[in-house]
Order: sequence, then C-alpha cells, then structure tokens
Amino acid sequence: MTKPAPKPENLFLNLIFNIGIPWAALSLLSKPERLGPVWALVVAVAFPLGYGAWDLAVRRKTNFISILGLVSVVASGGLGLLKVAPFWFAVKSGAVPVLIGLAVWVSSRTKRPLVREILYNEQVIDVPRVDVALAQRGNRPEFERLINHASMLLVATFVVSGALNFGLARYVIKSPGGTPEFNAELAKMHLLDIPVATVPSMAMMMFALWKLIGGIQTLTGLSLEEIFKAPPEKPKPKPAAAVQNSDKL
Repeated sequence: MTKPAPKPENLFLNLIFNIGIPWAALSLLSKPERLGPVWALVVAVAFPLGYGAWDLAVRRKTNFISILGLVSVVASGGLGLLKVAPFWFAVKSGAVPVLIGLAVWVSSRTKRPLVREILYNEQVIDVPRVDVALAQRGNRPEFERLINHASMLLVATFVVSGALNFGLARYVIKSPGGTPEFNAELAKMHLLDIPVATVPSMAMMMFALWKLIGGIQTLTGLSLEEIFKAPPEKPKPKPAAAVQNSDKL
C-alpha cells in the first residue's frame, strides 16, 4: 500500500504568516506606547514558528530548507533581543544560505545528495520512469555526473543568495537590536528581500532545474510530459442515470 502524497503547501498562508504578519508586527507594534520593540519582535518571530509547526503537523513532511528557515527566524529574533551590532545581524543573514549551500556540497559526496530532495524529487518528477529509461540506455553513470553538476549549480545559488542577503542587511540595518528603529529596519529588509535576494536566487534555481531536466531528456529520450509527474486524476462523477438507478436498488 502506497503512502498518500503530502498535501501541497498553501502559498497564500505561507506569505501571510512568514512575511505579512511579521512585517506588520515589526512596523506597527514596535512603538513604546504599543507592544514595544521586544514584544513586537517576539510576536513577529512567533507567527512563522507557529505556522511551521502547524504545516508540519498537517502535511506530515519534514523539509530541510524549511527547518533552516525556521532556525533563521529564531536567530533573527534572538539577535534582536540580545541587542547585537548590525554587522553581526548581517553575518547571520548571509550565513544561513551559505550553510545550506555547504550542506548541499557535502551531501553531493554521499549516496543521498540533497539535490534529490530539492530538485530531483518524486513529488515533481516521475523518478521510477526515469530510472527505468536510464537503465535501458545504460546511462546511469552519465546521470550521476548530471546530478553532481546540478548540485554545484545549487551550491552557487545558495552562495549568491548569502552574499545578497549580507549586502541587503548591511545596507538596511543600521540600528542596534532591541530598538524600535531596528524593528522598523528589519521589517523593511523583509520586504526588500523578495526582489533583491529571493527572485535572483529563484531564477538561478530554475536555471539549475532547467539544466537538470534537459540532461534527463538527453539521457533517457523521454519527453517533458513523461519526465514530470502527472497530477492524480480526480474521480469522475457518475452520470445522472447511473445515480438514479443506484438509488432504486
């Protein structure tokens, strides 16, 4: 008996809880006459953590990148509460993607490279069909080299993301942690992170996926429709006549 596929992540809720509410809390609640900088930061950190725990409970699937993302949120809150200098906050912002890239590079030397979880995974690609086609053509060694190349592209993606995050934090964060000004700058950084760091990083990741899929096509002879996993078919409704007949029985 096959395990049911995990539920797809709700993108709208993801944006609201991980970006929208933290930004609102930091921007609107940091003033002393409201929650103040410390409690506003606690609220901003609590929502992404709560969403991550809820999403894990609902989808029943742990995700390496999501876990590191939660660690990043906790680190941001902790550094803010400790009132560290802005430079160290920038170091944290740049270090998290670089650590992910380091983990991808180390895993590429093992039997279970992380690129298989991030790009070449069974939720997106029909892995059994690809494996059969590779075996039939005797192209498994070439495929392993393709996976290693995709891993290096993924490492480069995270390194560039780390550099962009570090530069953005140095540009935006000027105030020490634990102050209303720091929280306002942190909220601004979260908004700027999408066009400055996230979009370029996603473009690089899509390029790595495009190179991987192109290589799979060459090595297997499969079409794009055959490589990508088809969504499960919804059960067709019974014709009205059949429903009426079943009611008479």
